[in-house]
Amino acid sequence: MFRGILQRVDFWLIWVTVVLLGASGTRAHSCHEVKTAFQLRQIGSLKWVPDTPGPGADLQVCKHPGPTCCTRKMEESYLAAVRSETLQKVRSYSFELKYLMRDHASTFQDTFQSLLSFTLNLTSALFDSAYQPLSREARPLVTRLFSDLALYLGGDNDTSVERSVHRFYDDLFPLVYRRLVNPGLAPPSATPSALPSPNHVECLTMTRQDINPFGPHPRLLAEELGRALGVGRTLSRLLSLGREVLNATDKMGLARECGRGLVRMQYCSHCRGLTLIRSCGGLCLNVMRGCLVGLTGLDVPWRKYVAVLQELAGTLATGHDLELALLAIRNHVNDAILHAQLQGPQITAVVSMRPTLGSDVLAS
Repeated sequence: MFRGILQRVDFWLIWVTVVLLGASGTRAHSCHEVKTAFQLRQIGSLKWVPDTPGPGADLQVCKHPGPTCCTRKMEESYLAAVRSETLQKVRSYSFELKYLMRDHASTFQDTFQSLLSFTLNLTSALFDSAYQPLSREARPLVTRLFSDLALYLGGDNDTSVERSVHRFYDDLFPLVYRRLVNPGLAPPSATPSALPSPNHVECLTMTRQDINPFGPHPRLLAEELGRALGVGRTLSRLLSLGREVLNATDKMGLARECGRGLVRMQYCSHCRGLTLIRSCGGLCLNVMRGCLVGLTGLDVPWRKYVAVLQELAGTLATGHDLELALLAIRNHVNDAILHAQLQGPQITAVVSMRPTLGSDVLAS
């Protein structure tokens, strides 16, 4: 009985051996499977794939002893295919991150623009309700201030919160001086010849910070806005920088040796007719390390960059400094104008003591 079992086992092994030898013999004398894989993966023209294995003397990447189903044209096609496939995978991995950063930046900007529009209307309404005599002339000044704040938060390098705030108060001072502190200088029905001269208005504007009619309020507003908007500005610029870095990775190329390594890993086995074999994980890892060696230095800076983003986002999420600073603009402007009205006699005396301003006041 035991001998019968051994005989059946021997017969099975002989049958399997014959089948395998027949299959390998078929593969060795035909490139049909290679041509099929070449066509399914849309690597290139089928005319470049031979029907039977050849010597492959002109191969530069997939060299191996014995007959081969690869040609030089096939190698070139494999090289183009791995470049395209690898770069597409890199882009697909970075796309989600780019979309996330772009979405956060867009949401942040939309939220800020809504808040900016609300506080702009709130500040303009202050002049309409409490300081109607200068409302029409003050509205453009308010609009320009908020436009500057939007530019600053968006990362504009030519815009400064402190400079914008002080320019607003510089331009506001002549209006407050003529309409509220000394309303008799330019009554509503005054003729053009009775209006203050342009030189007088310009001098008031240029000397506002010396005269200091608004007390500490311009400085306080500039400090609060600069501190609150600085965090948002940094976050906005970092998100923009991150998208630029990711866009740069999309445009990265593959070194010549990287492409050759990818071809060896993915397609050189096809030259021997082994179209279904998969590369081992260790080989894939080593090849990709070589391909991305130029980017490995970005790992530590990128981690630090992400940590800073998380910290800034957490600061904005847990605090309301930005909202409070913008909403406080109206109160700061109101307090500044009230201060000028209360100090009206002293301000007028200082202005009158200045030679150029004093002569213009008398002339007007």
